[in-house]
Amino acid sequence: MAPMTTADLGEEMHTLVERLYPLCRSITGDGVRATLEIVGEYVPLQVHEVATGTQVLDWTVPQEWNIRDAYVADAAGNRVVDFAASSLHVLGYSVPVSRTMPLAELRTHLHTLPDQPDWVPYRTSYYKPEWGFCLAQATLDALADGEYEVRIDSTLADGHLTYAEHVIPGQVPDEVIVSCHVCHPSLANDNLAGIAVATFLARALAEQTPYYTYRFIYAPGTIGAITWLARNAERIDLVRHGLVLACAGDSGHLTYKQSRRGDAEIDRVMRHVLLASERPHRVTEFTPYGYDERQYCSPGFDLGVGSLSRTPYAGYPEYHTSADNPGFVSPEAMADTLAVCREAFAVLDRNRRYVNLSPYGEPQLGRRGLYDSLGGRSDAKQAQMAMLWVLSLSDGEHSLLDVAERSGLPFDTVAVAADALRGAGLIKA
Repeated sequence: MAPMTTADLGEEMHTLVERLYPLCRSITGDGVRATLEIVGEYVPLQVHEVATGTQVLDWTVPQEWNIRDAYVADAAGNRVVDFAASSLHVLGYSVPVSRTMPLAELRTHLHTLPDQPDWVPYRTSYYKPEWGFCLAQATLDALADGEYEVRIDSTLADGHLTYAEHVIPGQVPDEVIVSCHVCHPSLANDNLAGIAVATFLARALAEQTPYYTYRFIYAPGTIGAITWLARNAERIDLVRHGLVLACAGDSGHLTYKQSRRGDAEIDRVMRHVLLASERPHRVTEFTPYGYDERQYCSPGFDLGVGSLSRTPYAGYPEYHTSADNPGFVSPEAMADTLAVCREAFAVLDRNRRYVNLSPYGEPQLGRRGLYDSLGGRSDAKQAQMAMLWVLSLSDGEHSLLDVAERSGLPFDTVAVAADALRGAGLIKA
């Protein structure tokens, strides 16, 4: 079978987004399980269930929320707001309600976007018992005074928080984590595109024999990452690098948010890859607000975890609204995000520090066949220079990324040169 093209990958990721889009996800519940079941068709997942009331760092796993139906109906029985039409129509974590009330009272439980009258907002009330509906301002404006039937058929009861992992074993137990949140309902860019890119990145890495072990984490935002950290505290020292994926499918330029450290290896790699690719992009400083990078980078853990997105959270009008639908994300944008992730991890996975085993003077490369191996290569001069630079900077202190940046040579050329020198017994890791 011929390998998939970039266009094919983009279309497959978009198909996954479309499949996941109708599901009602939240920080707990069957919507998360249904989401992970679909993702599990693409990559095998180990699913974890953590009981309500479990202490996780400074938090407690909340009650599980599930919803079957919800609507607002007028006096004639017409559903003027209907959960069946979109999971965004219900305030997330709404407690059950079954009442008839006048429009004036109902209005206090309705959420709209007056500045975007045709869009439905995304709103939640996770840790405060409340109920409500989200609807377009235009729909609200068209409602006549009178009595309305209000029904939310939901349950909020002891249950579990659900998250999942996919692990790709490496040559060493040291880990790279890739994290995406699975708690948002019908929002395509935030964060179904992140789920899709993470899933297809996992599939690509599984076809290789990576140096690092790669752990993909699919968890509800905030409480899910905190739960993962609490349950893995004894092995956090294995995490060497990490990346949070979110807002990965819109038409904006790529944006990389650095780790709290700012000089973590993942930060250097992402800066290098984005600059070398000549893609339009932005690199921003860490802030303790955003996605789950703020949990992984919290000072007690201080992991080297950055965040990759296209337009960052809250940076586009469609953010957290019904306009963030599958039409808002494109196969091309997701394929581009995936390509950058693959390029970055190719650098991260091969970035080593070597020691020159023949450091007194320049070793004779010709008698070892290293010059002969370059014969006929269009980049023979560049490859030769890469060998000389690797030998010069292989002092146990400089990494191959250091060599590439100091020499101005492509990282791949430097890494290939290092492989040749190691094969000839001239350097060792």
